[in-house]
Amino acid sequence: QVQLEESGGGLVQPGGSLRLSCAASGGAFGDYVMAWFRQAPGKEREFVATVNWIGFVTAYADSVKGRFTISRDNGENRLYLQMNSLKPEDTAVYYCAAGSWYGARKFQDYEYFGQGTQVTVSS
Repeated sequence: QVQLEESGGGLVQPGGSLRLSCAASGGAFGDYVMAWFRQAPGKEREFVATVNWIGFVTAYADSVKGRFTISRDNGENRLYLQMNSLKPEDTAVYYCAAGSWYGARKFQDYEYFGQGTQVTVSS
C-alpha cells in the first residue's frame, strides 16, 4: 500500500506558475501509474494528467495541454506537476493518484489518493 502526500499549492496571479510535488512512501513507487486530478468547489473530481511507470509516456486533459507538465522521479519516489500560464479556472484542490493501468482518466480507476493541495489563481 502506498501513501501519497502533495505539496506546493498556494495563491498565484493569473499567468503565473506553480510546481506541485507528491511524495510517495510505503510501496513500490515504480510499480504504479501516477496521475493528477483536481476538484473545484461544487464540481466533480476531474482528470488533469497521467504518466506511465517509467515516465516516458504522458497524457493531459485538453484544458491543460501545453500549459502543464507531469513528470516523475522514481529514484526519489516523487511525482511533479509544473503548471504555467495559470488561469482562474485552474483554481481547485489538486490530488495525486496511484493506479495500475496507464490511460485511465476516471478517479474511480485509481487505487490511492493523497489529501490534496489547494491551488488558487486570483488577482
